[in-house]
Amino acid sequence: MPREDLVTPLGRLRLLLKGAARRTAEAARRTARAGRRVGERPLVRRASRWTAIVLVAGFGAWLGIAVSGGVHSSLGPVEVGMSLRPAWDGQTVVDVNPLGTLLFDSHDAPLRLRVTLENIDQEQARAMIEDPRLADRLPELIEQDLRAGVTELVIRSALFSLAGALLAGLIVFRRVRVAMATLMVATVCVVGTGTLAAATFRPQSLIEPRYTGLLTGAPSLVGSAESIVTRFESYRAQLTKLVSNVSQLYDTVSALPVYDGDPNSIRVLHVSDIHINPIAWNLIKTVTSQFKIDMIVDTGDLTDHGSKPEDNFVKEIGKLDVPYVWVRGNHDSKGTQRAVAKQRNAVVLDGRTAEVGGLTIYGIGDPRFTPDLSAKSNSDPTFLRGFGQTRDVGKKPVDFIAVHDPIIAEGFSGRAPAVLAGHAHARSSKLLPSGTRVLIQGSTGGAGLRALEHEEPTPVMASVLYFDKETRRLEAWDDITMGGLGQQSVQIQRHVEERPQRTIHPEPSSAPSPTGSLNGSATPSRG
Repeated sequence: MPREDLVTPLGRLRLLLKGAARRTAEAARRTARAGRRVGERPLVRRASRWTAIVLVAGFGAWLGIAVSGGVHSSLGPVEVGMSLRPAWDGQTVVDVNPLGTLLFDSHDAPLRLRVTLENIDQEQARAMIEDPRLADRLPELIEQDLRAGVTELVIRSALFSLAGALLAGLIVFRRVRVAMATLMVATVCVVGTGTLAAATFRPQSLIEPRYTGLLTGAPSLVGSAESIVTRFESYRAQLTKLVSNVSQLYDTVSALPVYDGDPNSIRVLHVSDIHINPIAWNLIKTVTSQFKIDMIVDTGDLTDHGSKPEDNFVKEIGKLDVPYVWVRGNHDSKGTQRAVAKQRNAVVLDGRTAEVGGLTIYGIGDPRFTPDLSAKSNSDPTFLRGFGQTRDVGKKPVDFIAVHDPIIAEGFSGRAPAVLAGHAHARSSKLLPSGTRVLIQGSTGGAGLRALEHEEPTPVMASVLYFDKETRRLEAWDDITMGGLGQQSVQIQRHVEERPQRTIHPEPSSAPSPTGSLNGSATPSRG
């Protein structure tokens, strides 16, 4: 290097850059040598190899199950296709096209069993329906067919998954020994998944299906409450009911069959918060007809402002062929209450008890009228809960109580097995410590015009409650949910009361009397 390069600034910069490049190259060589030494460690190398084997085994097993195709089987007169697929949540799906889909929370393993209706042997179905002797043999026949079909499906799926894992191991690793290790890993996964599915299998899930599809087909597919409330051999009984109903549906060409409701139950349709939405009457009429409803209970907010022009809306009540039990909501005026009372089938409850359809019902209207902005209304929870606690429901036991606000419902804790409410525009249910169950209905009118205030339309909701005729206790209920404005989806979720004959423990009243305390600090009202 020329001597002048050592003294000029440019020369010194050139030397610094060359030195930095040499040091960087040497550091890179040292890092590479260290990486090769780590990679040569047996423990790390084995861990990497087994990680790759597990991933290839899982992918191959999944691919094998996906291409296995499933099996065909018979459940009495019904021919079905059954298939297994990997899924995050274990469940059984029954497709009954075009009527709808039933979902059962049947197990916890990451597998989904799908059963698809393919054909009906109409001659066998008709013979089964008409001949009681064949009908008596049906539960045992269906159980045998189902066990045989599921066994064949499990064996087929297991073989395909193992074959898929072995093939994937051969293709990826190209060594027989490593491919056999892949097969071993897949075998452990298949056996473990099958064991988990068998250990967590819940036959009782058949009594609480989730239905999606046509509302007209729901009663026949979901079944009556008879086999549910008795809980006698619920697995076989409900499975038989499903096959029988499907057979009857497909045997009828011209129209759907009449729903054969449980003669031992009183069916109550619970609606609330219609808010002058005409779509609610369509739902009420359809459900009343399809489910053979004995009475309707409306827990208030039939109107939006309780004005006189809205009184014409309540005339639809008189067109229904069943009793219509009604309590006033915080959007209903006393004028609305008088208009409802004029309907031929209406039973207005405002601090009184009535016998309707074999049930004793107490109801009381909401103490507030929130659309009237000229006066403040007290929505303090202490006041509302005390309003319920100080009401006298009479000496005779009541089967359920109807109110509008769920907080008021809590004030009736311990004085009835069930309390129906609304107001929240969101459905929920809770069992109070006293044994009283509070059933809060969503908005049967989709919250009226409020449905347009949100990105997602408010769903249209109603519930069918099943009361036993002898005990007059709530045994089960079906929650019906339709998509909001512009949507056509329908879902039905069945729930079963775990202890319908539980003892109800009255709770002592500790709240001050709310008499004369309607005016006070106003809080925003939901419904």
